[in-house]
Amino acid sequence: MGYKITQTKPAMKKLSEQPTLDETAVVVDCELGYWTEIGPRTSIRETVMGNYSYVVNDSEIIYSDIGKFVNIAAHTRINPGQHPMDRASMHHFQYRSSAYDLGEDDPAFFDWRREKRVKLEHDVWIGHGAIVQGGVTIGIGSVVGSGAVVTKDVAPYTIVTGIPATPLRPRFEADIVDALLRIRWWDWCHDMLAENLNDFRTLPVRDFCLKFDTI
Repeated sequence: MGYKITQTKPAMKKLSEQPTLDETAVVVDCELGYWTEIGPRTSIRETVMGNYSYVVNDSEIIYSDIGKFVNIAAHTRINPGQHPMDRASMHHFQYRSSAYDLGEDDPAFFDWRREKRVKLEHDVWIGHGAIVQGGVTIGIGSVVGSGAVVTKDVAPYTIVTGIPATPLRPRFEADIVDALLRIRWWDWCHDMLAENLNDFRTLPVRDFCLKFDTI
């Protein structure tokens, strides 16, 4: 006879205004906002992350500008490494030359990489295992489906899927999108979020817009 076991899921950790960094995360030259979180075994470098945004486990982010309330799932790559395909060789020895005792590294190559920053605007959701290529902007409120590879800009409040990623459908009708862009709830202070928490939870999006869109 075997054992009857129920493994209880631990409660979500308590966050704070100060960024929460897992002890296994690697964070280099980043600016992190209030209530942000970097999950286990995630590497994030030379990136700005806005308030309330988070990335969970086993992801890599570099050279990116991340808005507020951005949701980044596990095993994602934001601005993955590129190779110089226009040269005779694409290998590291050309630009990471010091590692091979071939001379100084090539700063121009890394400057080129830094110029192709990714921009994730507010309230974006990046699904499990997705990749966002350099130079791409993901518009406010958009969703990148699991496993997608995004090579082009995504309009606000659009769901994209596939390889390469293409629009599946808009999240909302155009008038609702316009209202949400006017409301700009992502700019609300912490107290205002708390005050209106029940409206986020219970109001259909159209009713939410009718309540808060003052135009």
